[in-house]
Amino acid sequence: MNDKPICFEPGRKIPEIFSGVPSFMGLPVIRKKNKIKDYDVVILGAPWEGVVTWDSFSGCELATKAIRSVSIRYSGFLPEMGFDIFDHLKAGDYGDAPTNPGDIEETLANIQGKAADIYHHNAIPITFGGDHSISFPMVKALAEKTDGNVGIIHLDAHMDNMDQFRGELYARCSPLHRIYEIENIDPKNIIHMGIRGPRNNPKQVAFAKEKGATILTSFEMKLSGIDYAASKALEVAKAGTDAVYITVCSDILDVAFNPGGSADFNGLTSFELSLLLHKLACAGIDGFDIVEIYPPQDPNNVSSHMAVWMSLYVMSGIVKDKFDLK
Repeated sequence: MNDKPICFEPGRKIPEIFSGVPSFMGLPVIRKKNKIKDYDVVILGAPWEGVVTWDSFSGCELATKAIRSVSIRYSGFLPEMGFDIFDHLKAGDYGDAPTNPGDIEETLANIQGKAADIYHHNAIPITFGGDHSISFPMVKALAEKTDGNVGIIHLDAHMDNMDQFRGELYARCSPLHRIYEIENIDPKNIIHMGIRGPRNNPKQVAFAKEKGATILTSFEMKLSGIDYAASKALEVAKAGTDAVYITVCSDILDVAFNPGGSADFNGLTSFELSLLLHKLACAGIDGFDIVEIYPPQDPNNVSSHMAVWMSLYVMSGIVKDKFDLK
């Protein structure tokens, strides 16, 4: 890319995705969907928070702005990888999907429509939520674009596969249940990773097992190691599938590494998650999202910075996959 993000560049002008909001890392803004064809990776925001499942509203709809705002301090050069991501990938920011706070179905349809634009032009979306319900329309758009089956790698402290919550089918605790129901997704190609702790319902675990999904707890991941976890995830998600989607809830991380998320302990470290995501992306993926980041609870925006870092490790894996870098 000629206009790639570079740190400490005097006079560099950062484009805005909206008034007062910079584009992600200062990447080019994609104003028209027919321009998506010029990019390998496309950033998408899904600033939605739906029904509250515990306590009170979290403010996760503010994360797309917070993540973009903190992202402008970064570049694509990762010395641990030995290359600059944007020497290889062309990336742009497609803005946010429109949301209607009074209508979740309209909002999810808008997210699916923006995702479909990206998939139609054979780019890979990197999406920032929003609550976890936004993963369903992202996956549905990919499934409708894909001729064969889609594998799902779900990184989370919680199963998020409840049928509904107080009558809401698209609650933040239900996206995986809706994903189970998509026609060309076989639950046997779904792996729930990092599951742990006392905020899980035993019926959710039983339902996943009944459907044939795989569960890898955080204890199993830590005791067996990240190499094993990555290998198991790919074994499940790539078995007879034509596409793979990764969805990450911020609470896959231990709360010590995720102050702008829920207070869930015994999770992964930031190093473990970045290494895992890089390894998964190296094997070829078709979409990625990170959700449930709560800026109002995180005055230093640590979790928003984390989302930027994790997306960069995903992109570094995409580079290695697409360009066969060693």
